[in-house]
Amino acid sequence: MDPSIARALLWAACGCGFTWLMTTAGSSVVLFTGKDPERGKLAHHIFLGFAAGVMVAASVWSLLNPAIEQAEELGQIGWIPAAGGFLLGVAFLIALDTLLPHLHVGSDEPEGLRAGWKRTTLMVSAVTLHNIPEGMSVGLLFAMASQASGAAGDTYLGMAFALALGIGLQNFPEGAAVSLPLRREGFSRWKAFVVGSLSGIVEPIFGVAVVLAAGWISPYMPWMLAFAAGAMIYVVVEELIPEAHLGEHSNVGTLGVIAGFVIMMVLDVALG
Repeated sequence: MDPSIARALLWAACGCGFTWLMTTAGSSVVLFTGKDPERGKLAHHIFLGFAAGVMVAASVWSLLNPAIEQAEELGQIGWIPAAGGFLLGVAFLIALDTLLPHLHVGSDEPEGLRAGWKRTTLMVSAVTLHNIPEGMSVGLLFAMASQASGAAGDTYLGMAFALALGIGLQNFPEGAAVSLPLRREGFSRWKAFVVGSLSGIVEPIFGVAVVLAAGWISPYMPWMLAFAAGAMIYVVVEELIPEAHLGEHSNVGTLGVIAGFVIMMVLDVALG
C-alpha cells in the first residue's frame, strides 16, 4: 500500500474514531438525566442547535472554501464544482430521505419507504442518515492532506483535524439527542446509551471508505468536498434546525446554533 494512503487511513481512523467516541460520550448523558421529560427536552433542543451551528460553519470553512481553492489550483472555475457538488449532495440526501425509512423526533409520521420497523428504529435511522456526510467530510480532508505536499499538505491536515474536532464536539450533543428521546420512548438507560453510541458508527466506516477511494476520486475532489457540504446543509435545514425549535424551548435552540457556529469557525480558522 502507498505510504501516503496508509498514513491517510491512520489519520482518518483516528479522526473518525474520535468523532464516534464523542457520540458515545454524548449518549452517556442519558445515564444521568433519567426520564424527566422537561430536562430531556431542554437538553435536546440545545444539543440539536449546537450540532446545526457546527455543521453550517464546517460546510463553509472546511468544505466549500477548500473546494473552490482546489478547483482553481486545477485550473477550473472555482464556483462550478462548488455549486454543482453542493447540489449533488443535496440531491443525494433527498434520495436517501425519500427511500430510507426513518422518523424525526417530534413527529408521528414515518418518512421514506414503508417498513415494519419499530418507532425507535426509525428514530435512530434518521440520525444515522445524517452521520454519513460527516464521516465523508473528515475522510475527504485527510485524503487531501495525504495527497498534498509541503505547506499545502500541512494546511489540509490542520483543517482535517479542526473538522474532526468540530464534528466530535457536535457529536457529543448529537449522541445525547439520540439517547434522550429513546429513554422517553421507554428504553432503559443502558439500552438507550448503547443504541445512541452505535448511531455514530457509520462515520468511521464512511471516513475510511472515502480514503480508500481517494485514488479514483482525486480528480473530482472539489466536487466531493462540495457534495459533503451540500449533504450537511440539507440535514441542518431539513432536520436539525426545525427540531431544535419545536415546542417551548426555541430560544435555547437558537443560542445552540450560534454557539456551535462560532466554536467551529474559530477552530477552523485557528487550526486550518
